Amino acid sequence: MSLFVVGTASHVGKSVTVAAICRSLVRRGIPVAPFKSQNMSLNSFVTPLGGEIGMAQAMQAFAARVTPHTDMNPVLLKPKGDCVSQVVLHGRPYKDVPITEYYRETPLLLEEAVSAYNRLKEEFGQVVVEGAGGAAEVNLYDRDIANTLLAERLQIPIILVADIERGGVFAQVCGTIQLLPDTVRPLVKGVIINKFRGDSSIFEPGIRKIEELCGVPVLGVVPFVSLPLPSEDSLCIGDKKAAKTGVRIAVIRLPRIANFTDFELLEQHSSVEYVDPGRSLAGFDCVIIPGTKNTIEDLAALKAAGTDRELRRVRGQKVPIIGICGGYQMLGTHLVDAGFESAAGTYDGLGLLDCTTHFTSYDKNTTQVTRTASPVPPILSAMGTVTGYEIHMGVTGQGSSREAFYGDGRVSDDGLVFGTYMHGLFQNPSAVNALLGFLHERRGIPFEPVRGPAGDPYDALADHFEKHVDMERVVALLRGS
Repeated sequence: MSLFVVGTASHVGKSVTVAAICRSLVRRGIPVAPFKSQNMSLNSFVTPLGGEIGMAQAMQAFAARVTPHTDMNPVLLKPKGDCVSQVVLHGRPYKDVPITEYYRETPLLLEEAVSAYNRLKEEFGQVVVEGAGGAAEVNLYDRDIANTLLAERLQIPIILVADIERGGVFAQVCGTIQLLPDTVRPLVKGVIINKFRGDSSIFEPGIRKIEELCGVPVLGVVPFVSLPLPSEDSLCIGDKKAAKTGVRIAVIRLPRIANFTDFELLEQHSSVEYVDPGRSLAGFDCVIIPGTKNTIEDLAALKAAGTDRELRRVRGQKVPIIGICGGYQMLGTHLVDAGFESAAGTYDGLGLLDCTTHFTSYDKNTTQVTRTASPVPPILSAMGTVTGYEIHMGVTGQGSSREAFYGDGRVSDDGLVFGTYMHGLFQNPSAVNALLGFLHERRGIPFEPVRGPAGDPYDALADHFEKHVDMERVVALLRGS
């Protein structure tokens, strides 16, 4: 009673396909849980129990109408640069591992992943599993706990997803199936062609050719659709297009940018641009420094590119500057590392807020939070109470700057610079309205307040999916028939 969704490559739509299947199943009264044994992403989410998982698995859990749990993503890899990743195991930091040493962990991590899958299977009865990257990475077959090794252990039907938008869909599908090991190839029971643009009826001869060449049925051809779903990883930044509105917000595209899903509601109602370090900030109405996996190294990158000088320049022009998590740490006067975040030492911050951050432990603070903004005009005073979550190393101590939120963050005397550890702040309509209302008023542009999401995007996703995919055949595969 499970399915395995794999892809011909990264970014072909596996995560969204799993979410669509989960919502389609639960609407049929079939309980289901999502699962991905190993995810590599800096977009993560904190579960209610305080564990860290990939954002995609949280999104899929919402689609399945279940509470996100660390069993849904037992292994999360968070790249730190220089071929090193932090391994998050069952929601907690495990160790930093160079890629050359990571594969020594394969036997342990595979067993942990299979155990997590079995717990989900026992609780929900049905599990929709997502692979990682491309399924036919032949050089990794002996250590691929996200695709091959897991498929051999689970022995469940596989659906292969291909992206026709990138071209070469016949080579994608047929090449992937032919390259799979003999132990896995027979498990492939269906193909979904994703991201089609135009009249899909013209591809009907292509469907017949794929089925003839591969001996596997095509379950559907899904047209490209844009829905307000959280982005999975940094590959998604390239797909973003800034809206054509009068208010422009710059989000600094840090080398190790994390949780840029924080700004996706803002993107729907303003012109949000992801700006590389070194680029001029002239013409922007607001600048946001987002989260990062490596605060100190990304701060050094900002300074090397001259972005610190740009920030001080726009600060002098009274442009609001907001720091989230690592961006908040950068806004302070100093960062003191005992060797847990980067190399041990004391580093100068941007000096736009009076506070100091100390890194004294490898532990992370991972928790969901509800906080009330301080009554500091012109932005925070209009926010009220907001919700979000924290994922960070380091503790930021008090300075002369006031708290931005009760129990968190700091704000400048004029209220135009503030920082917070709260991811998801700008998923709150009240926070979006507070910021955009001020920016529009300053520019003399009318502003229609954000009312919150219109409907459930996962129902819209499932509606779209079911129009183009033979869901009855998917259900039959799930049930082993």
